[in-house]
Amino acid sequence: MVGTQLKWDEYATVWARLHGGFDPRAATPVVRGWLRLAYHLGYLLGRLRVSPTAVTVAGMLICIAVPVVAPRGQDGPLLAAGIVLLAAVADSVDGAVAVVTGRTSRLGYVYDSVADRVGEAAWLAAFWLLGAPGALVVAAGALSWLHEYVRARSVSAGMREIGAVTVGERPTRVVVALVGLLLAGLTGFIRTDLAAGTITMATAVWVLLAGFGLGQLLAAVRRVLVDAG
Repeated sequence: MVGTQLKWDEYATVWARLHGGFDPRAATPVVRGWLRLAYHLGYLLGRLRVSPTAVTVAGMLICIAVPVVAPRGQDGPLLAAGIVLLAAVADSVDGAVAVVTGRTSRLGYVYDSVADRVGEAAWLAAFWLLGAPGALVVAAGALSWLHEYVRARSVSAGMREIGAVTVGERPTRVVVALVGLLLAGLTGFIRTDLAAGTITMATAVWVLLAGFGLGQLLAAVRRVLVDAG
């Protein structure tokens, strides 16, 4: 159970150490506000003795609901967008719970990474069910997976800092999923066949950002590891 609540500065210092040195206090106001929200929710759940793993599992189950809900009627994509937002909150809060309760672990990091990949696969499945071409959906998933794989392997190879924050990071994918589903729902009310075109465009944006982000990451990894000898 949590004893005394960590001050924001103390929490930010620990969070930065766990995220490759990226200091949330230096982030944009939106990102900083989001992380402060996660910090307060994490403290509350810690006081209630909710474990970080329980939050991670809950977030993954929420993600799995997205492709179930998205194709159900005209308001399905809008409801799915709300579920993606809820899942994004859970994804931030599980780490906050771990920090404020002093229960951060390498195993928890693995659980969180697996849950993120399962969640993104569920969102892309929803895109496909709403009309996005299968090949485009597979490309989006493959590029995002490669992005995370390269980062993980670079850490194993000795890259200790985050190296680069690319345009293809997890928060970008959350935004694309959220906005894509939201716009698909809104355009579907105008004309039913517009939803498929809208979600196809969102998938294409995902592919472009993921591809460019992968290129950025590979360049940063090469620079850091070559300089390190």
